[in-house]
Amino acid sequence: MPPQSAASAATRSTADSTPQGPALIRLPAYPLPVNPEPGSYALHPRSQALALKLAREQGLDPEWTVSVLSQARFIEQVQKLNMPASNPGSKNWQAYRARFIEPIRLRAGAQFVKEHEATLQKAEARWGVPVDIIAGVIGVETIYGRYTGNMRVLDVLTTLSLDFPTGRSDRSPFFQNELGQFLRLCAEQHFDPMTVQGSFAGAIGLPQFMPSSIRAYAVDFDGDGVIDLRNSPADAIGSVANYLARHGWQRGMPTHYLVAPPTDLDQRQTLLGPDIKPTFSSEEMARLGAVLDEPGKRHSGKLALVLLHNGANEPTYLAGTDNFYSITRYNQSSYYALAVIELGRVLSLNAKARNN
Repeated sequence: MPPQSAASAATRSTADSTPQGPALIRLPAYPLPVNPEPGSYALHPRSQALALKLAREQGLDPEWTVSVLSQARFIEQVQKLNMPASNPGSKNWQAYRARFIEPIRLRAGAQFVKEHEATLQKAEARWGVPVDIIAGVIGVETIYGRYTGNMRVLDVLTTLSLDFPTGRSDRSPFFQNELGQFLRLCAEQHFDPMTVQGSFAGAIGLPQFMPSSIRAYAVDFDGDGVIDLRNSPADAIGSVANYLARHGWQRGMPTHYLVAPPTDLDQRQTLLGPDIKPTFSSEEMARLGAVLDEPGKRHSGKLALVLLHNGANEPTYLAGTDNFYSITRYNQSSYYALAVIELGRVLSLNAKARNN
Protein backbone atom coordinates (compact mmCIF):
# COMPACT_ATOMS: atom_id res chain seq x y z
CA MET A 1 0.00 0.00 0.00
CA PRO A 2 1.12 3.63 -0.49
CA PRO A 3 2.04 5.33 2.84
CA GLN A 4 -1.18 7.37 3.00
CA SER A 5 -3.37 4.35 2.41
CA ALA A 6 -1.50 2.22 4.95
CA ALA A 7 -1.80 4.88 7.63
CA SER A 8 -5.46 5.44 6.84
CA ALA A 9 -6.22 1.75 7.06
CA ALA A 10 -4.38 1.39 10.36
CA THR A 11 -6.05 4.41 11.92
CA ARG A 12 -9.51 3.35 10.74
CA SER A 13 -8.99 -0.13 12.18
CA THR A 14 -7.73 1.24 15.49
CA ALA A 15 -10.46 3.85 15.77
CA ASP A 16 -13.14 1.24 15.05
CA SER A 17 -11.84 -1.24 17.63
CA THR A 18 -10.84 0.92 20.63
CA PRO A 19 -13.08 1.71 23.61
CA GLN A 20 -14.67 5.12 23.95
CA GLY A 21 -12.09 7.62 25.30
CA PRO A 22 -12.04 11.42 25.45
CA ALA A 23 -14.24 13.28 22.99
CA LEU A 24 -12.63 12.92 19.58
CA ILE A 25 -11.12 16.03 18.00
CA ARG A 26 -11.11 15.64 14.22
CA LEU A 27 -8.47 17.55 12.27
CA PRO A 28 -7.20 17.47 8.68
CA ALA A 29 -4.16 15.23 8.34
CA TYR A 30 -0.79 16.48 7.14
CA PRO A 31 0.57 14.88 3.96
CA LEU A 32 2.79 11.92 4.78
CA PRO A 33 6.36 12.23 3.46
CA VAL A 34 6.71 10.40 0.14
CA ASN A 35 10.50 10.06 0.39
CA PRO A 36 11.37 10.59 4.07
CA GLU A 37 14.88 11.84 4.75
CA PRO A 38 17.16 10.14 7.30
CA GLY A 39 16.08 11.16 10.78
CA SER A 40 12.42 11.39 9.87
CA TYR A 41 10.15 9.60 12.31
CA ALA A 42 8.05 8.51 9.33
CA LEU A 43 10.69 5.76 9.07
CA HIS A 44 10.72 4.77 12.75
CA PRO A 45 9.29 1.29 13.38
CA ARG A 46 7.42 2.40 16.54
CA SER A 47 6.26 5.84 15.43
CA GLN A 48 2.85 4.82 14.10
CA ALA A 49 2.10 2.61 17.11
CA LEU A 50 2.93 5.49 19.46
CA ALA A 51 0.79 7.87 17.41
CA LEU A 52 -2.22 5.55 17.62
CA LYS A 53 -1.71 5.07 21.35
CA LEU A 54 -1.60 8.82 21.94
CA ALA A 55 -4.65 9.34 19.74
CA ARG A 56 -6.62 6.89 21.89
CA GLU A 57 -5.45 8.43 25.15
CA GLN A 58 -6.00 12.05 24.13
CA GLY A 59 -9.13 11.75 22.00
CA LEU A 60 -7.40 12.84 18.81
CA ASP A 61 -8.07 11.96 15.20
CA PRO A 62 -5.79 8.93 14.64
CA GLU A 63 -4.99 9.81 11.04
CA TRP A 64 -4.03 13.36 12.06
CA THR A 65 -1.86 12.09 14.90
CA VAL A 66 -0.02 9.61 12.65
CA SER A 67 0.53 12.36 10.10
CA VAL A 68 1.91 14.78 12.71
CA LEU A 69 4.44 12.29 14.09
CA SER A 70 5.51 11.46 10.54
CA GLN A 71 6.71 15.09 10.28
CA ALA A 72 8.86 14.84 13.42
CA ARG A 73 12.62 14.57 13.15
CA PHE A 74 15.22 12.97 15.39
CA ILE A 75 17.52 15.53 17.06
CA GLU A 76 20.79 14.10 18.35
CA GLN A 77 21.52 17.28 20.32
CA VAL A 78 18.36 16.70 22.38
CA GLN A 79 19.74 13.36 23.52
CA LYS A 80 23.04 14.97 24.52
CA LEU A 81 21.42 17.88 26.36
CA ASN A 82 19.22 15.53 28.37
CA MET A 83 22.16 13.54 29.69
CA PRO A 84 23.43 14.34 33.20
CA ALA A 85 26.64 16.33 33.40
CA SER A 86 29.70 14.08 33.23
CA ASN A 87 31.43 16.12 35.95
CA PRO A 88 28.80 18.12 37.86
CA GLY A 89 31.24 19.38 40.49
CA SER A 90 30.28 20.40 44.00
CA LYS A 91 27.11 22.35 44.73
CA ASN A 92 27.66 26.00 45.51
CA TRP A 93 24.75 28.27 46.40
CA GLN A 94 26.78 31.48 46.09
CA ALA A 95 27.93 30.55 42.59
CA TYR A 96 24.39 29.50 41.64
CA ARG A 97 22.98 32.78 42.96
CA ALA A 98 25.48 34.79 40.92
CA ARG A 99 24.15 33.22 37.71
CA PHE A 100 20.77 34.86 38.28
CA ILE A 101 21.46 38.01 40.28
CA GLU A 102 23.41 39.71 37.50
CA PRO A 103 23.05 42.94 35.49
CA ILE A 104 21.37 41.60 32.34
CA ARG A 105 18.64 39.77 34.24
CA LEU A 106 18.14 42.64 36.67
CA ARG A 107 17.72 45.18 33.86
CA ALA A 108 15.32 42.92 32.00
CA GLY A 109 13.42 42.24 35.21
CA ALA A 110 13.07 45.91 36.07
CA GLN A 111 11.67 46.60 32.60
CA PHE A 112 9.30 43.61 32.78
CA VAL A 113 7.91 44.62 36.17
CA LYS A 114 7.49 48.22 35.04
CA GLU A 115 5.67 47.27 31.83
CA HIS A 116 3.41 44.68 33.46
CA GLU A 117 2.99 46.15 36.94
CA ALA A 118 -0.81 46.27 36.76
CA THR A 119 -1.04 42.67 35.54
CA LEU A 120 1.38 41.45 38.21
CA GLN A 121 -0.60 43.21 40.92
CA LYS A 122 -3.84 41.80 39.53
CA ALA A 123 -2.36 38.29 39.72
CA GLU A 124 -1.19 38.85 43.29
CA ALA A 125 -4.66 40.04 44.29
CA ARG A 126 -6.31 37.00 42.73
CA TRP A 127 -3.95 34.19 43.76
CA GLY A 128 -2.02 35.66 46.68
CA VAL A 129 1.39 35.10 45.07
CA PRO A 130 3.53 38.25 45.44
CA VAL A 131 4.70 40.23 42.44
CA ASP A 132 8.34 39.57 43.27
CA ILE A 133 7.87 35.78 43.29
CA ILE A 134 6.08 35.77 39.92
CA ALA A 135 8.77 38.03 38.47
CA GLY A 136 11.47 35.85 40.01
CA VAL A 137 10.16 32.69 38.36
CA ILE A 138 9.90 34.20 34.88
CA GLY A 139 13.31 35.81 35.24
CA VAL A 140 15.05 32.62 36.33
CA GLU A 141 13.32 30.58 33.63
CA THR A 142 13.82 32.71 30.50
CA ILE A 143 15.17 36.18 31.41
CA TYR A 144 11.65 37.51 30.85
CA GLY A 145 11.13 35.83 27.50
CA ARG A 146 14.56 36.38 25.98
CA TYR A 147 15.45 32.68 25.92
CA THR A 148 12.40 30.46 25.53
CA GLY A 149 14.07 27.83 23.33
CA ASN A 150 14.47 27.47 19.58
CA MET A 151 13.84 23.76 19.09
CA ARG A 152 10.63 22.45 17.59
CA VAL A 153 8.71 20.91 20.49
CA LEU A 154 7.34 18.15 18.25
CA ASP A 155 10.88 17.03 17.40
CA VAL A 156 12.08 17.26 21.01
CA LEU A 157 9.23 15.29 22.55
CA THR A 158 9.22 12.64 19.82
CA THR A 159 12.98 12.17 20.15
CA LEU A 160 12.68 11.74 23.92
CA SER A 161 9.66 9.46 23.51
CA LEU A 162 11.16 7.05 20.98
CA ASP A 163 14.93 7.54 21.34
CA PHE A 164 15.49 8.48 24.96
CA PRO A 165 19.25 8.58 25.61
CA THR A 166 20.82 5.46 27.05
CA GLY A 167 23.02 5.82 30.09
CA ARG A 168 20.42 7.29 32.43
CA SER A 169 17.11 6.24 33.95
CA ASP A 170 14.53 5.82 31.18
CA ARG A 171 12.01 8.66 31.22
CA SER A 172 10.47 7.93 27.85
CA PRO A 173 7.00 7.20 29.39
CA PHE A 174 7.03 10.72 30.87
CA PHE A 175 7.86 12.27 27.51
CA GLN A 176 5.33 10.11 25.68
CA ASN A 177 2.67 11.54 27.97
CA GLU A 178 3.99 15.06 27.34
CA LEU A 179 3.90 14.44 23.60
CA GLY A 180 0.27 13.37 23.86
CA GLN A 181 -0.52 16.42 25.99
CA PHE A 182 1.25 18.63 23.45
CA LEU A 183 -0.79 17.25 20.57
CA ARG A 184 -4.02 17.68 22.52
CA LEU A 185 -2.97 21.24 23.43
CA CYS A 186 -2.35 22.07 19.77
CA ALA A 187 -5.74 20.66 18.83
CA GLU A 188 -7.57 22.55 21.58
CA GLN A 189 -5.81 25.88 21.13
CA HIS A 190 -5.49 25.66 17.33
CA PHE A 191 -1.69 25.79 17.44
CA ASP A 192 0.27 24.42 14.49
CA PRO A 193 2.40 21.61 15.98
CA MET A 194 4.94 22.19 13.22
CA THR A 195 5.81 25.68 14.45
CA VAL A 196 5.72 25.61 18.27
CA GLN A 197 9.24 26.02 19.65
CA GLY A 198 10.59 25.40 23.13
CA SER A 199 13.48 24.07 25.18
CA PHE A 200 15.53 20.90 24.76
CA ALA A 201 13.13 19.24 27.23
CA GLY A 202 9.96 20.45 25.49
CA ALA A 203 9.13 23.32 27.87
CA ILE A 204 7.24 26.22 26.32
CA GLY A 205 7.00 29.98 26.68
CA LEU A 206 8.06 32.63 29.17
CA PRO A 207 7.46 30.40 32.21
CA GLN A 208 8.73 27.20 30.52
CA PHE A 209 5.68 25.04 31.22
CA MET A 210 5.63 21.46 29.98
CA PRO A 211 2.53 20.70 27.87
CA SER A 212 0.80 18.83 30.71
CA SER A 213 1.29 21.83 32.99
CA ILE A 214 -0.10 24.17 30.34
CA ARG A 215 -3.25 22.09 30.09
CA ALA A 216 -3.58 21.75 33.87
CA TYR A 217 -2.51 25.16 35.19
CA ALA A 218 -2.15 27.78 32.44
CA VAL A 219 -4.78 30.52 32.26
CA ASP A 220 -6.00 33.03 29.71
CA PHE A 221 -5.18 36.08 31.83
CA ASP A 222 -5.40 38.65 29.04
CA GLY A 223 -8.93 37.54 28.13
CA ASP A 224 -8.38 37.02 24.41
CA GLY A 225 -9.77 33.49 24.44
CA VAL A 226 -6.39 31.79 23.86
CA ILE A 227 -3.80 30.55 26.35
CA ASP A 228 -0.49 31.63 24.83
CA LEU A 229 2.56 31.43 27.08
CA ARG A 230 4.87 32.22 24.18
CA ASN A 231 3.52 35.64 23.20
CA SER A 232 1.33 36.85 26.08
CA PRO A 233 3.16 38.08 29.19
CA ALA A 234 -0.23 38.38 30.90
CA ASP A 235 -1.00 34.71 30.33
CA ALA A 236 2.48 33.81 31.60
CA ILE A 237 2.04 35.94 34.74
CA GLY A 238 -1.36 34.51 35.57
CA SER A 239 -0.25 30.96 34.84
CA VAL A 240 2.76 31.15 37.17
CA ALA A 241 0.59 32.53 39.96
CA ASN A 242 -2.09 29.89 39.40
CA TYR A 243 0.52 27.11 39.32
CA LEU A 244 2.03 28.13 42.65
CA ALA A 245 -1.38 28.63 44.25
CA ARG A 246 -2.47 25.18 43.09
CA HIS A 247 0.70 23.77 44.62
CA GLY A 248 0.06 25.11 48.09
CA TRP A 249 1.07 28.77 48.08
CA GLN A 250 -0.49 30.50 51.11
CA ARG A 251 -1.26 34.19 50.94
CA GLY A 252 0.86 36.29 53.30
CA MET A 253 3.16 33.49 54.49
CA PRO A 254 6.94 34.10 54.30
CA THR A 255 8.99 31.71 52.18
CA HIS A 256 11.64 31.02 54.82
CA TYR A 257 13.28 32.14 58.05
CA LEU A 258 16.84 32.43 59.28
CA VAL A 259 18.02 29.47 61.33
CA ALA A 260 21.16 28.15 62.98
CA PRO A 261 21.32 24.35 62.60
CA PRO A 262 21.76 22.01 65.58
CA THR A 263 25.34 21.53 66.66
CA ASP A 264 24.57 17.89 67.42
CA LEU A 265 25.04 16.00 64.15
CA ASP A 266 22.39 13.36 64.90
CA GLN A 267 19.79 16.05 65.62
CA ARG A 268 20.84 17.92 62.51
CA GLN A 269 20.44 14.79 60.42
CA THR A 270 16.97 14.20 61.87
CA LEU A 271 15.89 17.65 60.72
CA LEU A 272 17.51 17.22 57.30
CA GLY A 273 15.94 13.79 56.78
CA PRO A 274 12.70 14.97 55.11
CA ASP A 275 14.76 17.24 52.82
CA ILE A 276 12.70 20.25 51.63
CA LYS A 277 9.31 18.95 52.76
CA PRO A 278 8.00 21.03 55.72
CA THR A 279 7.67 18.49 58.52
CA PHE A 280 8.52 20.07 61.88
CA SER A 281 6.84 22.74 63.96
CA SER A 282 8.99 25.58 65.26
CA GLU A 283 8.80 23.97 68.71
CA GLU A 284 9.99 20.61 67.35
CA MET A 285 12.87 22.29 65.54
CA ALA A 286 13.87 24.04 68.78
CA ARG A 287 13.74 20.77 70.73
CA LEU A 288 16.07 19.26 68.14
CA GLY A 289 18.58 22.07 68.63
CA ALA A 290 17.78 24.46 65.76
CA VAL A 291 17.75 28.15 66.64
CA LEU A 292 15.15 30.07 64.63
CA ASP A 293 14.97 33.84 64.33
CA GLU A 294 12.10 35.53 66.18
CA PRO A 295 9.60 35.50 63.27
CA GLY A 296 10.41 31.83 62.71
CA LYS A 297 9.68 31.00 66.33
CA ARG A 298 6.18 32.42 65.85
CA HIS A 299 5.47 30.49 62.65
CA SER A 300 2.33 28.39 63.07
CA GLY A 301 2.85 25.91 60.22
CA LYS A 302 5.41 23.24 59.46
CA LEU A 303 9.02 23.99 58.56
CA ALA A 304 11.90 22.23 56.83
CA LEU A 305 15.59 22.61 57.59
CA VAL A 306 17.04 23.35 54.15
CA LEU A 307 20.74 22.89 53.44
CA LEU A 308 22.50 24.67 50.57
CA HIS A 309 26.16 23.88 50.04
CA ASN A 310 28.71 26.58 49.26
CA GLY A 311 31.51 24.52 47.81
CA ALA A 312 34.40 24.36 50.27
CA ASN A 313 32.89 27.12 52.42
CA GLU A 314 30.34 26.84 55.21
CA PRO A 315 26.88 25.84 53.94
CA THR A 316 23.80 28.04 54.11
CA TYR A 317 20.83 26.90 56.19
CA LEU A 318 17.29 28.21 56.19
CA ALA A 319 13.93 27.14 57.56
CA GLY A 320 11.62 26.68 54.59
CA THR A 321 7.85 27.12 54.85
CA ASP A 322 5.07 25.66 52.72
CA ASN A 323 5.57 28.59 50.35
CA PHE A 324 9.23 27.71 49.85
CA TYR A 325 8.11 24.15 49.16
CA SER A 326 5.52 25.31 46.61
CA ILE A 327 8.28 26.94 44.53
CA THR A 328 10.13 23.62 44.52
CA ARG A 329 7.05 22.07 42.85
CA TYR A 330 7.98 24.23 39.87
CA ASN A 331 11.55 22.93 39.93
CA GLN A 332 12.50 20.39 42.57
CA SER A 333 15.58 22.20 43.83
CA SER A 334 16.12 24.31 46.93
CA TYR A 335 18.79 26.23 45.00
CA TYR A 336 16.23 27.08 42.32
CA ALA A 337 13.63 28.16 44.87
CA LEU A 338 16.02 30.48 46.69
CA ALA A 339 17.26 31.93 43.38
CA VAL A 340 13.65 32.80 42.49
CA ILE A 341 13.15 34.41 45.90
CA GLU A 342 16.43 36.32 45.75
CA LEU A 343 15.89 37.62 42.21
CA GLY A 344 12.44 38.90 43.13
CA ARG A 345 13.73 40.42 46.36
CA VAL A 346 16.56 42.29 44.64
CA LEU A 347 14.22 43.55 41.91
CA SER A 348 11.85 44.86 44.57
CA LEU A 349 14.65 46.54 46.55
CA ASN A 350 16.05 48.16 43.41
CA ALA A 351 12.61 49.48 42.44
CA LYS A 352 12.11 51.00 45.89
CA ALA A 353 15.54 52.62 45.75
CA ARG A 354 14.76 54.19 42.36
CA ASN A 355 11.46 55.56 43.66
CA ASN A 356 12.99 57.20 46.75
